[in-house]
Amino acid sequence: MSLEALREQIPEFAKDIRLNLGSLANETTLNDQQKWGCFLASALAVGEPSVVKAFEAEATIHLSDAAISAARSAAAIMAMNNVYYRALHLLTNSEYQTLRAGLRMNVLANPGVDKADFELWSLAVSAINGCGMCLDSHEVELKKHAVPALSIQAALRIAAVVAAASAILRAQAGA
Repeated sequence: MSLEALREQIPEFAKDIRLNLGSLANETTLNDQQKWGCFLASALAVGEPSVVKAFEAEATIHLSDAAISAARSAAAIMAMNNVYYRALHLLTNSEYQTLRAGLRMNVLANPGVDKADFELWSLAVSAINGCGMCLDSHEVELKKHAVPALSIQAALRIAAVVAAASAILRAQAGA
């Protein structure tokens, strides 16, 4: 499925989401790797099959195999980390924050793409998964890499629109 076919599936009541998908696909704040990796990682984080298929198809056009793998890795590692660190943040007993996580996270050190790009994708996935602790951590790393606020905002906008499109299509499929 193409991005255009995906956009055509979005009903009229969600026209803004359809329009936002189009405008974000054409936005220029992020380079192509950053943008399409963010779309793919976000789609994988939400997991709506038609949305994943559309962005996987786009990824093969715009991304190298290494970048596709890294975007998948960002979605996978954040699926684990967002649950763990969100739980630490929500627990009132701060003792757990002093304990070693004991979870393998090797991909964070060597994602196979520019570290800033991987952090941007991880930030988008963390937004979808609602982990404030991870959002703060990735934003700090992005600032260390001199990523401007507008680029960070663009990644968050992509995550928001991919999540919304997925929710709408999931609801339509169940109707």
